[in-house]
Amino acid sequence: ETEPVGVSAGGSPREGAVEGAGSVLPPRARGDSIGEEGGIQGPPQALAMDSRPLFQTLHALAEDNATFFRDSPTETGQRFVAAFTTIQEHARSLEPLLSHFATVYHIFDLDEYTPANGYRSLAQTVRCCLAHIVHKSRYVAANRSSIFFRGKHNCAELEAYCTALTQLRGLVYLAQRLLTHNRPGCLFHHEEGGLSEEFLREYTSMHKGCFYGRCMGFQYAPSIRPFLQTIAISLISFGENYKRHDSGLGVAAGSLFTSGKFAIDPELRGTEFERITQNLDVHFWKTFWNLTEMELLASLASMTSSQVRVSRALLVPPESFELPLAADPNLSVTITPPVAHSGPGAVQMRLISYELREGQDSEELASLVRPEGTLALELHWKTKPLPRSPCLVVHIHGGGFVAQTSKSHEPYLKAWAQELDAPILSIDYSLAPEAPFPRALEECFYAYCWALKNCHLLGSTAERVCLAGDSAGGNLCFTVSMRAAAFGIKMPDGIMAAYPVTLMQALASPSRLLTLLDPLLPLSVLCKCLSAYAGLDPDQIEDSTLEKLSPMNMVKRDTSLFFRDLRLSASSFLSSLLENTSKVDGAGGADESIRKSISEAALKSKPSPNSRESRKSQTCHNLSCTGETSPLDQRSPSSPSWHRKSSFFLNEGKQDDTSSSREDTTSNKGRGLTFPDGFEPLRSDQPAPRLHVELSPIFKNPFMSPLLAPDAMLKGLPPVHIVACALDPVLDDSVMFARRLRALGQPVTLRVVQDLPHGFLSLSQLSRETRQASALCTELIHDILRSQEEAPQPPPTPAGSLRKHRKLERTWNAAPTAAQDNSTQTGLEGQGGAPGGSTGPTGSAIKAAPGAPAGGSSAAGQPSGASPPSDPAITTSQDTSTSGGTVGRGVGA
Repeated sequence: ETEPVGVSAGGSPREGAVEGAGSVLPPRARGDSIGEEGGIQGPPQALAMDSRPLFQTLHALAEDNATFFRDSPTETGQRFVAAFTTIQEHARSLEPLLSHFATVYHIFDLDEYTPANGYRSLAQTVRCCLAHIVHKSRYVAANRSSIFFRGKHNCAELEAYCTALTQLRGLVYLAQRLLTHNRPGCLFHHEEGGLSEEFLREYTSMHKGCFYGRCMGFQYAPSIRPFLQTIAISLISFGENYKRHDSGLGVAAGSLFTSGKFAIDPELRGTEFERITQNLDVHFWKTFWNLTEMELLASLASMTSSQVRVSRALLVPPESFELPLAADPNLSVTITPPVAHSGPGAVQMRLISYELREGQDSEELASLVRPEGTLALELHWKTKPLPRSPCLVVHIHGGGFVAQTSKSHEPYLKAWAQELDAPILSIDYSLAPEAPFPRALEECFYAYCWALKNCHLLGSTAERVCLAGDSAGGNLCFTVSMRAAAFGIKMPDGIMAAYPVTLMQALASPSRLLTLLDPLLPLSVLCKCLSAYAGLDPDQIEDSTLEKLSPMNMVKRDTSLFFRDLRLSASSFLSSLLENTSKVDGAGGADESIRKSISEAALKSKPSPNSRESRKSQTCHNLSCTGETSPLDQRSPSSPSWHRKSSFFLNEGKQDDTSSSREDTTSNKGRGLTFPDGFEPLRSDQPAPRLHVELSPIFKNPFMSPLLAPDAMLKGLPPVHIVACALDPVLDDSVMFARRLRALGQPVTLRVVQDLPHGFLSLSQLSRETRQASALCTELIHDILRSQEEAPQPPPTPAGSLRKHRKLERTWNAAPTAAQDNSTQTGLEGQGGAPGGSTGPTGSAIKAAPGAPAGGSSAAGQPSGASPPSDPAITTSQDTSTSGGTVGRGVGA
């Protein structure tokens, strides 16, 4: 137990150094009642994480290597000395901070069996970075005297992790500031302005490129890192050719030829990734994420996934219908079609069923089928349809409210349909910014009601209904259920939400600090998506031809442009390759490279304050083959506008054109956040994102931010099962939402998976870890669909069969403690929420006044969660810091 975490004596990663952070914590005998007393106050002392051995090993290796290279007259040797000296300095400052976090962060957990919150995740990430440095230091110490030792390469690797450690130290200081100013037990800062505003302004100016180069995805499982690197290279290549070519094939050709330089130059990749993520608008992200909707990619994904008998896209016309009330089936309520923003319109859905069931082959359903061009495989064997299933899954996909459809999520939905043996109806709601809030909510609620009304067409009797969604879809699952309770109709029997967003206010939290290094959810991208959904995106009114230029339509355009683009891209690639040959080493080459990309063209164009053109149209207008811009529009990238206010939301309607240099900002640090010990994080050379504080009441709407909903609304929710990611920037959303439900006595479970990024369901076919995490979601849905009477008692399970789930499950349904209830109420006090009178249904006509609470019939009889079997094979000395397993598996990547 005194060895460094995850590092063996030989310097290589060791899988079994400590128990994995995703292991199941030891269960205890207890009842299933949520109100049962007897919870443990905080984690046992035996489970506390001791980071001292890791720091001791790091200091010894750094001192030994620094002493060896101090006598070296070469430039590389002096770089080694500087790197190891800086690492020692950061380690000396981080050790007491992590030790302090280890004594207090259990206060923010859901319960003693769910050690998960943003403070733990940040500490886990820091320890993972330190373990990578230890591993690299061991390698340098063992091979530094060899003639085959690649000094410059290893020095560049070490400098990259040293830079990452510098920025992580800055994040730890910011987390410490949040810990000091937040209310006890609350993960979110309770004030909209003040510290949150200063914190985000400081945060957006920090350097981020180091996390997207050599250190890309170091905190995740090794099997995920190659995919994340591929995504980063594809994103940068796509950004360089975005709207530069006239056809989809041209974009593909240009991206193919420009991706090589980003694969061989990590520093260039990190710089370009930071540039693109900070400055391109939401329409770029919408187009990039929709690449998975292309016919070729969708067809390949469909052929490699599980094969089903039914996979049909439906188009339901906007017609009103009646639904019986849950309290009194003799009374009914009128469900009207969605009308927000664009008036009544049809709602798109997708029906997926592993077996052909009664009603799915009916003419009435066939009349709703919309044609698709994807070469999907649907088995049309002529067999007798099976009886209708008593279960139905209503799925709402993620995508930041702005991108993707059910087609992108079809691979894992087919696997769900096979394993659950139940039909799945996935809703293709309208996307922002063209259809902002509450259009998506209205369409999802209408689709849910239509599924209850027409379940016979879907091959189900809808006796047991589960709402399932991921990310933005998880948010919509909660809000659809709250609206169903307000209408008084049948409630779903349970909700399975994977990594949902529950708070969309401009409030800082420790887990949202991870947006600095998250390659899939950077802060600026999260801001733009949420702002578009809130209806604050000024680019809502766009040229219809630009919006309809989807990847599918782009591929179908004039293919003759492909050869021209191919020739131009090949010429550009050869020119850049010849320029790169003059560099001696890859490190530091990003500063000398000349990059002509769409993001650079967009940065050089300075929009007029009175101009009504959107950023996208201005970007397209300033693009040209030569990339020339007016000298008046040029602005030095080293002088960004650091003083601009920033938030998790955008308001680009009014831009402040004044700018100040980094020197002006550092001289006025007293106005914002200051760091102790004279520390200053590295600043970005890219212009700061144009993020502005926008205080709008819509952010407090409980149908947008379920975490802010009044208690009366949350009490009407069915049993909730949340699957979160320990390294997800929205982890705190899940933890605080689960704590609110637990404090209200609502049945809720929280499972936290380790080493996986946000959106792991879409990656379920890539690795063993993602498949196991997807299987956990399937298991939770299965528990919801299985009634309490049908649920068999789990037999004693041997330790060997539990092993694969020890990397997934983080919690069992433990009884809450009185202290946790009090801290939860205190933490959320004053965060606001719509008054109870403003949460009633709109656009409905009650045929008769119901006399019972909404959704009462579905909430009764729901199990609060199965108790875990007691297994003596599971040890009690496992790490609750959620770091051991990640560090041990991540070092060898």
